[in-house]
Amino acid sequence: MIPPTKKEKTMKYYLIAGEASGDLHASHLMKALREADPEASFRFIGGDLMEAQGGTLVRHYRQLAYMGFIPVLLHLPTILSNMRHCKRDIAQWHPDAVILVDYPGFNLNIAKFVKKRTIAPVFYYISPKIWAWKEYRIKSIRRYVDKLLSVLPFEIDFFEQKHHYPIHYVGNPTADEVRLYLENKPAAEPGARPVVALLAGSRRQEIKDNLPAMIEATRHLTARYRLVLAGAPGIDDAYYRQFLEGSDVELVKNRTYDILASAHAALVTSGTATLETALFGVPQVVCYETPLPRLIGYLRRKVLKVRYVSLVNLIADREVVRELVADSFSVSNIRHELDMLLDGPSRQQMLDGYNEVRQRLGTECAPANAARIIVEEMKGGKAEVGKEMK
Repeated sequence: MIPPTKKEKTMKYYLIAGEASGDLHASHLMKALREADPEASFRFIGGDLMEAQGGTLVRHYRQLAYMGFIPVLLHLPTILSNMRHCKRDIAQWHPDAVILVDYPGFNLNIAKFVKKRTIAPVFYYISPKIWAWKEYRIKSIRRYVDKLLSVLPFEIDFFEQKHHYPIHYVGNPTADEVRLYLENKPAAEPGARPVVALLAGSRRQEIKDNLPAMIEATRHLTARYRLVLAGAPGIDDAYYRQFLEGSDVELVKNRTYDILASAHAALVTSGTATLETALFGVPQVVCYETPLPRLIGYLRRKVLKVRYVSLVNLIADREVVRELVADSFSVSNIRHELDMLLDGPSRQQMLDGYNEVRQRLGTECAPANAARIIVEEMKGGKAEVGKEMK
């Protein structure tokens, strides 16, 4: 008589994503984890997209997503309360693995707690951008992260050559998402005016700082182009209306990829949106206003560890897109650079640079590769709980 097959233990995965982009990437990782481990059970801090994959939403990222010194200081009691709640919840649920998605200020603190309590191995998907600032965080990563899963190819040299810390480049999830969209995108509306897209950031402060200048720099284009603002999830229409009043800019919510698919050019606040815009083949100007622009411009040249702020230029390791940041940010500069992309020779040069970026990113499926590594580690028992790597 053949003995009954022993049923594998249901693996419990605890995920933490602290903003809209993390919610998107974590939701795809959850889907891939369930495909690799059909019995997977999820509990998470995240958003609506993660919730749609199943499991228990503990806190919404809107309760965590504060950026900048002043907003963080003003909401510090809320942030600390959420952190304490998250730690208690992890300790009580006792997951088999904790998966952190970007958001390093919060997540590295959680990683320390999990490892000190020897609760579970810690996987970090979309590694902290310590190559740009706060490089000292490599000490926390060494001690408290079992596996670092990178989505940017240039991070391999930074972590492995400079810091001798092994990482895994799994592919880029934004490239996966854009590729999937383009394979199934709807046909363009015939005869429609070409679009100039405005992507002003996903946080209120970014929108307040950048959108007014974007609107002013595009006023002269209203006869030839539709000016379309890609509204960010979690930002209500009323907040946008205060900036759009008296302009011809249309607000379109939760359809960024649809907007980019029909765009002729774009103004983009630095972040993942710069890479998305490049992968859609849309020439762009990167715009990012800062307080004390002359001081920030000086510090950027003298203090920052990298030459660029946009992912496009960082991946290409050269200036593919024009970055108007701090002391170079102005309405006249934005208008000039945009006009060059609409009608000038720099348009094709930028499109050629985008092809180089695509080649460097490769065609690997990031969530599938990350899920495979995590599940293999967990099923094989290779990740050492409680080990602090020196």
